[in-house]
Amino acid sequence: MIAEGFKPEQQYETLRNSSVETVRRAIRNGNYRGHTAGLGKGLLQCNLVVLPERYAVDFFRFCQRNPKPCPLVGVSETGSPMMKTLGADIDIRTDVPGYIVYREGLPAEEVPNIIDLWQDDFVAFALGCSFTFEHALMQNGIELRHIETNLTVPMFRTSIKLHEAGPFSGETVVSMRPIPRNDVERVAAISRKFPYAHGAPIHIGSPEEIGIKDIKSPDWGNAVDVRPDEVPVFWACGVTPQNVLAQAKPTISITHKPGLMLITDVPEDAEIPVLSQQQ
Repeated sequence: MIAEGFKPEQQYETLRNSSVETVRRAIRNGNYRGHTAGLGKGLLQCNLVVLPERYAVDFFRFCQRNPKPCPLVGVSETGSPMMKTLGADIDIRTDVPGYIVYREGLPAEEVPNIIDLWQDDFVAFALGCSFTFEHALMQNGIELRHIETNLTVPMFRTSIKLHEAGPFSGETVVSMRPIPRNDVERVAAISRKFPYAHGAPIHIGSPEEIGIKDIKSPDWGNAVDVRPDEVPVFWACGVTPQNVLAQAKPTISITHKPGLMLITDVPEDAEIPVLSQQQ
C-alpha cells in the first residue's frame, strides 16, 4: 500500500520495486495516477479501448488488419468489466491510472475510473504496449531516458496510413526512444521478440520521413533529448486508436490516458496469443 502524502516521484520509485498486486491495488484505490513505464516488471502491459458492442466487430477487424499498432491480446465479454484472460482479478473500470472519455470521437473528459460510466453493452479491447519490451531492453543494458527521468514516453502522429475497417481509419501513432547509434540493431532484435508489444521498430532515423515535423514537440507524452551519438527509433504505438476515434465518431468510447497502461498478469514473453483462449 502506498502511503497517502507521498509525492508522485516517491510513489513511482516505490512501485518500481513492488509486486504487480501492490501496483494494481495502488491504482485501483486511487493512490497512484502516474505513468506505468517500468512497473510490473516481466508482465504484459496493455492499451485500452472500450466501445459499445455495435462497433466491436469493425474494431476487431481494424486490429487484425493493423497488428503492429494494434496487437490485440484480449477482448472482454459484452457488458463484463473483468478481463479474465489477462488476470484473475483485473477490473477494466478501475485498474488503469487514468481514462479519457470520448463523445462522438472527441475527448470530452478525463476521469480516474469509469465505474459510473460503465454500460451493459460495452466491450473492452486490450492491445499490447511497447512498455512491455522496455524491461528486456534495460536487462540488456539499454538505458531508456523517459524511465530514468520519470517521464511519459513521447508519442507522435505520423503520415503512415492504416488499413481501414468500417468507420475506423487514419494514420499510425508512434512512440520514440533515443538509442545509442551502436545499439540500434541490438535494440531492434530484442524488441522483435515481443510481437504482442508492437515488435520491432517501424522507422529508424529521420522523423520527417514519417511526417513528424518537430521531434521536440510530441503529440502525447513528454519530450526527451536526442543526443549527438543517438538515433531516434520509432515503434508503432497503441495510442493509434485514439487517433482514429475522431474519424469513426462512436457515440461514446473510452481509452487509457497515454502512458497510463493496464498491467496484466500475463508474462511479457508469452508466445501464444492470449486472444486464442477466448475463441
